[in-house]
Amino acid sequence: MAGTRLTKLEIQIMETLWNQGEASIRQMQEAFPEQKRPGYTTVQKMIYRMEAKKVVRRVRKIGNFHMFVAIVSREAAQRRLVDDLLAMFGGKSRPVMAHLIGGGKLTLEDVEYVEKMLKDLKNGAKACPGIWPIW
Repeated sequence: MAGTRLTKLEIQIMETLWNQGEASIRQMQEAFPEQKRPGYTTVQKMIYRMEAKKVVRRVRKIGNFHMFVAIVSREAAQRRLVDDLLAMFGGKSRPVMAHLIGGGKLTLEDVEYVEKMLKDLKNGAKACPGIWPIW
C-alpha cells in the first residue's frame, strides 16, 4: 500500500469490503445509494484494477461470481489519505488544524483525545500502534 493511492470510488467500494468482510461485485455495486450507483461494469472494472494494485483479492468463487476481500486495512488507507493531505501543506499540520477549528469540525472531545495521545507518546507509548482508534 505504500505507493498506492485510492480514488474516491475505490474508497467507496472498499467501505463495503471493510464493513462486510467479503463481497461480490454485485453486492459492492448495490451498496451504493441508488441515486449515485455506478453501473455493474464500472464496479467490475474498478475491482479488477484494485486487484492488480493488490488492494483487494479474490477469495473464492460461488457459481458464476467471485468473492473479494480487502487486503488494505481501513486504517492504512486513512493514514495514506492524511499523509497526502499534509504533504499538500508542506508537511505542516497547523493549517489543517486551523481549518478544522474554523469550520467547527474539531470538538473539545477531539482536543482532549489528542492531548491524551500526546501524553502517552511522551510517556513512552509507541507512535500509532497500528493506529489509535479513529473517532
